[in-house]
Amino acid sequence: MSLADELKQGVTALGLKLSSEAQQRLLNYLALINKWNRVYNLTAVREPQKMVSHHLLDSLAVVPHIEAQNIVDVGSGAGLPGIPLAIAREEWQVTLLDGNHKKAAFLRQAAIELKLANVAVRCERAEDFQPQEKFDCVISRALSDLPEYVELAGHLCKITGTVVAMKGVYPYKELARLPRKFKMQQVIPLKVPGLKAERHLVIVKAA
Repeated sequence: MSLADELKQGVTALGLKLSSEAQQRLLNYLALINKWNRVYNLTAVREPQKMVSHHLLDSLAVVPHIEAQNIVDVGSGAGLPGIPLAIAREEWQVTLLDGNHKKAAFLRQAAIELKLANVAVRCERAEDFQPQEKFDCVISRALSDLPEYVELAGHLCKITGTVVAMKGVYPYKELARLPRKFKMQQVIPLKVPGLKAERHLVIVKAA
């Protein structure tokens, strides 16, 4: 099966409607990761077929569960999930935040080449980033420990917003260690086409 067919089937399975242009942009994005990966080591997943499920569909699976206009992707790395979210929802304003200069350079180049007018890139550590306007949604896929992530990036979230973490197995122990100023709102199990591993979306709000 071609990458385009795998992506199209996966998008349909997730219940999303993406234009053919948006789907081509997603494939162009994978091509950019492949190109830059040789020098910048952006991701351990290097097989294009695997990237469709592990990167694109894994990121797109969260789209139906996010209500926001203004999003920051913390520790964005190769742009996951931020770039797929920005491509899927052009009305969302997405800030890609990463403290690594090489990765930030890739993110800026990707935003230019993919013509993503709704994407901004900031090369800063989450704990040092002080945006003029806080975000409706703070999301991360790369940061592993939930309590640490919430402590480092929680200040970026509006009082009415949510802090969202993309996790593997249900994070019982991490949820038990959430800082008191935050409370779990919901943990949503996700089914990602082509991915056999467990996925959960953890949604946290200010207490």
